[in-house]
Order: sequence, then C-alpha cells, then structure tokens
Amino acid sequence: MEQNGENHLKDPLLQADGGGSGASPAGASPRKERKTRKVMFNVRGISCASCAVSIETVVAGLKGVESVSVSPLQGQAVVQYRPEEADARTIKEAIEGLNFEVDELQEQEIAVCRLRIKGMACTSCSESVERALQMVPGVKKAAVGLALEEAKVHFDPNITSRDLIIEAIEDAGFGADLISSGDDVNKVHLKLEGVSSPEDIKLIQSRLESVEGVNNVECDTAGQTIIVAYDPDVTGPRLLIQCIQDAAQPPKYFNASLYSPPKQREAERHHEIRNYRNQFLWSCLFSVPVFMFSMVLPMISPFGDWLFYKVCNNMTIGMLLRWLLCSPVQFIIGWRFYVGAYHALKRGYSNMDVLVALGTNAAYFYSVYIVLKALTSESFEGQDFFETSAMLISFILLGKYLEVVAKGKTSDALSKLTELAPETACLLTLDKDGNAISETEISTQLLQRNDVIKIVPGEKVPVDGVVIKGQSHVNESMITGEARPIAKKPGDKVIGGTVNDNGCIIVKVTHVGSETALSQIVQLVEAAQLARAPVQKLADRISRFFVPTVVVAAFLTWLGWFVAGQFDIYPREWIPKAMDSFELALQFGISVLVVACPCALGLATPTAVMVATGKGASQGVLIKGGNALEKAHKVKAIIFDKTGTLTVGKPSVVQTKVFSKIPLLELCDLAAGAEANSEHPLSKAIVEYTKKLREQYGSHSDHMMESKDFEVHPGAGVSANVEGKLVLVGNKRLMQEFEVPISSEVEGHMSETEELARTCVLVAIDRTICGALAVSDPLKPEAGRAISYLSSMGISSIMVTGDNWATAKSIAKEVGIGTVFAEIDPVGKAEKIKDLQMKGLTVAMVGDGINDSPALAAADVGLAIGAGTDVAIEAADIVLMRSSLEDVITAIDLSRKTLSRIRLNYVWALGYNVLGMPVAAGVLFPFTGIRLPPWLAGACMAASSVSVVCSSLLLQLYKKPLHVEEVAAGPKNDPDLV
Repeated sequence: MEQNGENHLKDPLLQADGGGSGASPAGASPRKERKTRKVMFNVRGISCASCAVSIETVVAGLKGVESVSVSPLQGQAVVQYRPEEADARTIKEAIEGLNFEVDELQEQEIAVCRLRIKGMACTSCSESVERALQMVPGVKKAAVGLALEEAKVHFDPNITSRDLIIEAIEDAGFGADLISSGDDVNKVHLKLEGVSSPEDIKLIQSRLESVEGVNNVECDTAGQTIIVAYDPDVTGPRLLIQCIQDAAQPPKYFNASLYSPPKQREAERHHEIRNYRNQFLWSCLFSVPVFMFSMVLPMISPFGDWLFYKVCNNMTIGMLLRWLLCSPVQFIIGWRFYVGAYHALKRGYSNMDVLVALGTNAAYFYSVYIVLKALTSESFEGQDFFETSAMLISFILLGKYLEVVAKGKTSDALSKLTELAPETACLLTLDKDGNAISETEISTQLLQRNDVIKIVPGEKVPVDGVVIKGQSHVNESMITGEARPIAKKPGDKVIGGTVNDNGCIIVKVTHVGSETALSQIVQLVEAAQLARAPVQKLADRISRFFVPTVVVAAFLTWLGWFVAGQFDIYPREWIPKAMDSFELALQFGISVLVVACPCALGLATPTAVMVATGKGASQGVLIKGGNALEKAHKVKAIIFDKTGTLTVGKPSVVQTKVFSKIPLLELCDLAAGAEANSEHPLSKAIVEYTKKLREQYGSHSDHMMESKDFEVHPGAGVSANVEGKLVLVGNKRLMQEFEVPISSEVEGHMSETEELARTCVLVAIDRTICGALAVSDPLKPEAGRAISYLSSMGISSIMVTGDNWATAKSIAKEVGIGTVFAEIDPVGKAEKIKDLQMKGLTVAMVGDGINDSPALAAADVGLAIGAGTDVAIEAADIVLMRSSLEDVITAIDLSRKTLSRIRLNYVWALGYNVLGMPVAAGVLFPFTGIRLPPWLAGACMAASSVSVVCSSLLLQLYKKPLHVEEVAAGPKNDPDLV
C-alpha cells in the first residue's frame, strides 16, 4: 500500500489525548507492539556480572518472557513479556526470590477502558461505583458519569484487567458492560461466508494475525463473525477482506462482508425504557384494583358494601383482596428496590432504594399485622395501608420510566453528530498518470488512507481528506457552525460529514475511522460529559448524609406524632376515621421517607452538562467538560491575541521600502531565505510576496536561498546566515539586540507605517538596515461587534501582542479595545495573565493555538479559535471550530446559561426536599388539615427527578445571541486592568 510522505496528512485533525502505551523494541511491527509489553525494575544488591547472569537466567525461564536484560552498573532490569502468559508481579517475585531487593515499577503502562454501568439511580450510586473502582489494585483513575451511565477507567494492565474491573462493579451491586478499550481505536466487524468448520475460522484468524498492521483478531465461531483491530497507517479493511479470500484452498471459497453490530447504547436504552414501562404497567394491573378497593369503592354504597363482608373473625373480603393484590407488587415488581438497598448497605452507603424499601416495607408489614390481628380477633378493628405500598411503587416506577425517556434525549445532539457521515462513497481507480479509469460505490467503512474518492454536488463528504482536483463550496455548518459555505480548491482540507454544495471535487483520503474530525469531536464531547463539574461537589456532599438524615427525620416524625397522640396533646378529632394515633403517625413517617429525593440532586448537574456540551458541539463550540463550563461563566476579562484572532491571520506585504542600493528582489530573496524555516504568519507573508515578485521579474523558481544558523527570537524576529551574510528580519527590538544602528529615515518610515495599522518588518544585512516591508493583516469583520457585545456582558477586553505599540494601538482603537500590551513574547503573555489573576480576575485567553499555548494553559479558561480542525486542543479548555469571534460570545453565553440552569435545578431539587419533607411530616396538618398520604408523597418524589431532567432539556432550545449586531457602542474598559 502506498505510503503518504506528507507528515501533515498523517496527523489526526484533532489531537485526542490518550493513555500512554508500553515501550516496544525498535523496529517491531505494530502488531508485535500490541502483543508484548516491556517493564523496568530497579534491582538493588547486584554486585557483579554473575548476579546479572543469574537474574537473566531465572527470569528468562519464566513462561511468557521473550527477552531480559540486566545492567549491573545501573542496577536495572528490563523485561519483554507476553501479557497473556506472564505479568509484572510474577517477574518481580522471581527476582526477589534470588534475594535481591526490587523497587516498584518505574514505568507503568496505563490502559484505558470505557464501561456502561447499569442500575445507577442517584449520586450515591455513582460515588459507590467510583469507590469500588478505586479500591481495585492497579486502577489509577476512575470517572463515573451518572447521566451518561458510563465509567472511564485508567488502569495498569500489569496489575489488573478489564474483567477484574467489571467484577468489582458487579460486586458493588451494579451491572457493567465493556464499551471500548484503548486498543480498539480502529476496528472492523466482518461477517464470514463459506466457513464450514472451526478449523476454517482458526485458519482465517492465523492468516489475519500474520498481516502487518493487524493488532488483534477476535472470532465468534457461533455467529461466524470476526472483529479485527488494525493500524490504518499500514493496512485497511479491503486488504483484510482480500486476505480472508486468499486464505481459502480450492475447492473451498471464503468471503467476508461488513457487519454492523447493533448499537449497544441505543439498544440498552430502549431495553431499559421498555423494562420500566412494562414494570409500571404490571404494577398498575395490581395497584389500581388495590386503590379502588381501598379508597374509591368503600365510599360508594352499595357498590362497595361487599368489601366489608367478613371472611373470618374481623378479616374482610376487602382486606384479603388488597393483601393478595399488593404482595406481587411488593415482592416481585418491587424486588429491584430490595436488591439495590442490599448492595448499598453492604457497601456502607445508602441510596433511594433504601428509602423506598423502608417506606414500602413499613406500610406493607404493618398492614399484614392488621390483617393477621383481624383474622385472629373478633373485636379488633384496624385500617390496612396496602394501597400505600402498591401505589408508592407504581408511582416511583412511572417516575423512573419518564426519567429514562428524558435522559435519553439529553444526548440527542451527540447522536445526530455520529449519524452525519454517509454510508457509501464513490471510490476512484487511477492509472499511473492519475486519470480515473473506473468508479466503484463502496461502504464508507471500507475506505483506506490514500484512497481517492469523488464527491458530486449535494453529497456528503464521507471521511477527512484533501482536495486534489476540482473546486466547490462545502457546507460545514453541522461541524463548525459556520452558516456560509466554505470555498474549497486543490490543497484545501475537507471534513467528513460536511455537504458538498455546487461542484464536483476529487479528494484524497487522509483520515479514516476514529481519526476523523467527526470521531474526535464525538470522543471529546463524551469525555467532557464524563468530567465532573466542581458545582457537582455540592450534591456529592449532601448525598453522603442525605438518606441517613431522612431516615432519622422519618423516625422522629413518627415518634413525635405517636407520643403526641398517646398523651392527647392534639385533639382526637384530628385522627381520621378507622385510624388510631399509631397509624396516623406511621403514615406521616412513611411520607417523610418516600417524599425525600436524592435522585433530583444527583441529576441536576450532569444532565445540564450533557445537554450543554452536545448543543455546543452542534454549534462548533467544543467544551471540555463541566470544569470549563463553570470557569467560563465567571470570566471578567478576556485577553485577545492579535494575529489570527482579531485579524484574519493571512497577512500580506502591501508596501516595500529600500534604504540602500541593494536591488528589491535580492533584498526580498535574502529575507525570504531567512524566513523560510519559520511558521509565523508574517514569515509566510514575506515568502509568498517574494515568490510573486520573482514571477514579476520573469523567474518561476520556488527554490529559496539556503540558510544556516537559523534562530527564532520570540517576539522580535529571526536571524540566519544566508549566502554567507548575516540576515536579520524582525522589529526594532531585534535590531537593538544585535546593536544595529537605526537612522532617522528608518524611524520615520516605521512611524508612518505603524500609524496605518501596518506591521513594519525591518531587514538588516550584515548589521545594516537595507529595507523594510509593510505587512497588513485585515481585521475580522465581526471583531468590533464581538468586543462591543462582550463589554455589554460586563467583560473587559484586552489585547496582548508581540507586534509594535503603534500598530497594536491602531488595531485596538479600531475594534474598541482600551487596554493594550504590545511587544510581548509568548512567555510574557502568560505572565500578563498571571498579573491579572493576582488582581482577583477570572481571565480567559483567546488564541489561535499555534504560539499561544503557554498563555492558553495559564488562563483560567483557554479558548483556541479557528483554523477549522487544525487547532491545537491540548492547552485549551474550549475549542472553537470556526475562526469567528462571535463563537467566543457563544461559549461564554452558553456557559452562563448552563450554570444558571444548574442553579435552577439545585433550587428546584433542594427546594422540593426542603418544602416537601415538612409538609409530609404534617407541619400544615394542625392548621389546615392538609396531609400528604404516602402514595402521593411517592408521586411527588418521582415528579421531582423528571422535572430536573426536563429543566436541563430546555437547554436544547439555546440559540446563539442574535442581538450581537445591535450593539454598536464602543466598550469602556476597566482602568484598573492597566
């Protein structure tokens, strides 16, 4: 397969951070790297070469060890082994068995896996799963998302495994399924044809494992399917299918086709919704008759008179029917609450299941006591509460059903993103001259790096690539939020999932599978939804003592009302008919138990973060978790870089001036020779101008003069030795560093240039200024509106640039920025941010992600803007896919709306509990006669969780601030910032 020599085509468009990987021997194939691991030990007590030999002999004899090397001088042992047959602990124990002291591993391989967690209901559940994971030896980090119902675990595979991690979760009382692991970055699922025996599958597996670039092969003999993990740099799905076909020996014939496994998350969500719905309906089947026999028919004479017929002693038909109908609800349909409560108490914590189990058991078993007492006594009269237990479970199941349905909608935006890529693509076959000789429609999943595809008007771009022929406009709004179609010509990159508007383009594939920008965005948003926001800590703290406090409050409520009734502290007429003081007190106690809802508190933050990050992604704003959201809403000052942030970022030389007798072309050739190795936008502008100048002079060569001793002077310029001459290209500070004299003529020209908001680049040859180039970078059209709107939001705007003061002030005046810091290098930008933070300000930095990484990292919130998908996302908290400054406003406005929604959720959840519990405890009963029956309290509890999720879902209606154009006044910046 042809290898692409262009480095920038091999880098993923969005760099995702991942776990480290174990070291491997040089020159090993990718498949081999996955099959072996390397571990290093510090060994004390090695005194001579014979000690090293004895260690090597013993370790080499262990099963699974491929190589061992011991250094007596450094006291280190390096062992290469196969993880399926050996582990680091066994090797360490073998060395210790020779009476050497062995330190802990110096280098640990960190593996990552994502798991789907089943059965979490509230914050206590997610905390319990997190604690269980952190107690597993070898687990380094675990993050559990309640709303996402997932966990991301970083672990040392030398110590533990994915199976042990899943086992730990199951021991904690929850279900767990593996979603993905670190080694399945690129996988293809294939359905085998022509396979008649297990030996055939083993033959195919061995053939695939021998293919260069194949990392792992998993076979399902029963389903005749195979899963292959591969390196897209080396091989691809079409080559793998060809390998399977070639494995057959006549007369046998093997073939393979793409197989799409069912989407596990969607399937499980539908199963959960269906499960809760069915349980609710079954519960209603029994609970509604219980409610009718208890609360409705006895009030309607003569239809309910038959319920009072006595069966034995004082036990009536109504009592018996209610008992028989309630028992399946309590012990079969409600069994899930017993299981949840058992596992919670076993692990030393309490959750909603504990409250429900306590409340329903109290009502049910007291009712059983009443029935048995009536059965054995001719004079005993009492009221059972079977309707309380049955209706309570029914309403809670209804609430869980509505909650699961609503939670499924919180990830709608992310689901839409994953469905953007088309199912098929048009693959071209080219001859040696690059002309298309055939077209084939194939599945997008079969595309490989370096394939050439054709995209006609109206079609979606299947994967990321580079246009090699044709011109068109591409609608990227679904990825970047940019409403206007973007012009594409040869050399421009296209993103998978976008739509080709009006021209036919030929594209060379550069990224497939999980490396595409669309996949990277989805991974980034999923990681953000797992990250816990600091505001979530409030719910975490409350959840630790919430349930025990509620149980104590319920007991005190029962005790207070019971004692008051026994000593006639309240009038006897307060007690409803067919009840006594104990039963009234018990109803109040049960109501307190079941009205309290820890679930609403736990869902307040993660559901809002899920909706906000998904909505942001659809608008081209990638927010890296709740922490970034929470910090962004506090921002009071934003620092803008100039080049590429406030300006378009495509500077061009608009004027030249020569101060000596050197020809202009020679001056520009020397300057371009020095700048050729620089990535700065000004350097590129000078090189581009020199090429155009050569064309004007009749030269069409792109070859630049060779330079030596090239050096970048941050914030000043560059220096190099070109054709034996010392060439300096930069600003006044660079000239002063090299003690180059600056004449009054040069000073005057610089002032004139800078007053026009242009950057004056001086060119000195052998310490003499020979000329100057005026470079202009036009402002972004929305810059003034954005700065003005930020001012209306109470946010001060500051410009920090490495450019000269005159140009910086001119640009700042034009956009309405009052505070400017100029002639500052990248490190200086970070220091300015720290100075502002020392004044108590929350500072955001907006940069293009190229030379602004120190400042982006130093800021409270780093916003990496623009350049589509080429932006460096590691240092930034928020990635803006477009180059528009209006997205800065969108990011901050969305964070403010989200935090407001989270606070509203907390007010709703806390307020509900604060108001609901006293009402359930009977505070209003003495004054108004209003009391909350237990079944109605359960309905209120279910409604609180649903209301919080629905509140978060309102963020789906978020729109970018449309009144940004209406603000025209210039901002007034805070003078204290200077």
